[in-house]
Amino acid sequence: MSHTPVNKGAHQTPHQDLHSAQGALRGEHPGRARNPVIKVADLAWLEFEKPDLDRAEVFARDFGFAIAARTDHELWLRGTFAGSPCMVIRRGRASRFLGPAFRAAERADVDRLAAAVGHTVRDIDVPGGGRSVALFDPSGLPVRVVHCARPLPALPGQEPLILNFGSDHRRTNATQRPPREPSRIQRLGHVVLETRTFARTLEWYLDTLGMIVSDFLFLDGQRERGPSMAFIRCDQGSTPVDHHTLALHLGPGTGYVHSAYQVTDLDAIAAGGEYLAERGYRRSWGIGRHIQGSQLFDYWRDPDRFMLEHFADGDLFSCDLEPGWAPMSASGLAQWGPPVTRDFLGTNPSPAKLREVMTALRDDNELDPARLLGLMKAMSS
Repeated sequence: MSHTPVNKGAHQTPHQDLHSAQGALRGEHPGRARNPVIKVADLAWLEFEKPDLDRAEVFARDFGFAIAARTDHELWLRGTFAGSPCMVIRRGRASRFLGPAFRAAERADVDRLAAAVGHTVRDIDVPGGGRSVALFDPSGLPVRVVHCARPLPALPGQEPLILNFGSDHRRTNATQRPPREPSRIQRLGHVVLETRTFARTLEWYLDTLGMIVSDFLFLDGQRERGPSMAFIRCDQGSTPVDHHTLALHLGPGTGYVHSAYQVTDLDAIAAGGEYLAERGYRRSWGIGRHIQGSQLFDYWRDPDRFMLEHFADGDLFSCDLEPGWAPMSASGLAQWGPPVTRDFLGTNPSPAKLREVMTALRDDNELDPARLLGLMKAMSS
């Protein structure tokens, strides 16, 4: 993975002024564990159940996935980059998220993790074969750590358009006509999860999987209570990786919020979005550019109402960058783009949402009335 270092000048704060206006205060969370069990290399894939695999395949192709394998009971989706599949959808009676699978850097890491937690390493039925250990995070979400025996080969991808910039003319006597076609997915980028046990769940991913925090968000007037959201990346030392592979936020729900898939460039996002709109799919939010992570983004709902994101041009951080700290707000989610929608924020009122909130407030977890009011204020600011 090549990258161009960004020089922000001689004056540097402890987090190098690269991604947040604030760094940590004395005594705040360092954003990493001292001695993690292993260090996962990346997300491998996400696992879902859905009752209609044919409908799921139609959307997958329209969104830009390629099909890695298909049986009567499973659908494996992939991008154009070499590596593991992006997603497996298994036939089930209801639509639900089953959990993420993270890629171990080495096969020995799967064995080391299994020994540390007292679980068994098992073969997995994935294209190319592999081994995995099954865990549960403190939210109760199933989490796999896998090592694939034979990575999938690369597929032909979309070429980025040649752009002219001011006096830098790279294209002459030629026109730009991006075809109206699906954005060709390159790879799985990240997954966002909601949890009622934010602090314990965050520590688990840092301690067990060796992930590190890129950015913390805190609620207005509640910074002393600690963060309420974390953007978390893998630790591959000096090799730059995605700003976040996992994002966690405190809330009344538990589990999947959205997942993100890299495409070539802004034109691929936009043309692919037009293709989806023409086929009757519903945009949740976009197109815009995020603040934490800097990605160009566009969010869509699939026929089962799961949210998926096309993204391009995300930040890449090496292990030596410290966490940034910023207040949580709806307006702080994007540098530019349309106003954030209630659908994206998950704030549309419904009986199911009210039951979820009431259940969370009654249970023994980290969501109390003050935190809930802080979240509501953040999502309206």
